[in-house]
Amino acid sequence: MPFRRDRQLYRSFYGILGFYPRKIDLYRQALTHKSLTVKEGGGRLSNNERLEYLGDAILDAVVGDILYNHFRGKREGFLTSVRSRMVQRETLGHLADEMGLTDLIRSNLMGKAHNSYMAGNAFEALVGAVYLDRGYEYCRWFVKNRILGKYINLDSVAINDSNYKSRLLEWCQKYHVSAVFELIEETKDAETQSPRFLSRVLISGVECGRGLGYSKKESHQQAAKEAMAKLRKNDALRAKVLEAKKSEENGININNTSPVCTEEKSA
Repeated sequence: MPFRRDRQLYRSFYGILGFYPRKIDLYRQALTHKSLTVKEGGGRLSNNERLEYLGDAILDAVVGDILYNHFRGKREGFLTSVRSRMVQRETLGHLADEMGLTDLIRSNLMGKAHNSYMAGNAFEALVGAVYLDRGYEYCRWFVKNRILGKYINLDSVAINDSNYKSRLLEWCQKYHVSAVFELIEETKDAETQSPRFLSRVLISGVECGRGLGYSKKESHQQAAKEAMAKLRKNDALRAKVLEAKKSEENGININNTSPVCTEEKSA
């Protein structure tokens, strides 16, 4: 067998992918975090960042292709929403854990098992490796048969909307109030050294939620999730928001925030 030297690694990938890799070095690179110094030919440092970039694009195309054929007749907005939920960092991180991919990540950092950012990146890099090794059709087969067939139910994803930011903005539109997402602080995770973002959401100038994430987008989602929970349960907060709305309409902005519904650009 040509892969005798790396038999265990090949077997691990076979269990995840459903087929044997041809170019095993691509898959090693896909699971090499930037914290680990690995040199390839010519002395260049090698990690999974470039494969992650490629895999992100391929995954969007593959998932879009599958959804287009699965949900026949559904509108573009529906398909975009479902795809966004499927490829979000948290979802990919959970997938990496369930598949056993997280255990194969090579890193000098501790606590990688709970880092959905690192695991999600590795999943995207794996898709990039499959694409370079086997091509688009294998990527599509892998996602459709090994992911959707085992870990994700498309119809359930379509029903359960976890896009809290979208739901919060819909709530704001319903009550004609403004929503502004602000970045409070950018730090680095003590274990992984990955950037972390703390954001808050102001509704008619009233702070309603805060969120921490490995991207601005993720921190916005967490802030929106907290805001939705508070607005449902806290009558006093809801009344404060609606009172602030009246002040805005009278030209008095109690917190000097714009009354226009805005969204900060995601990282």
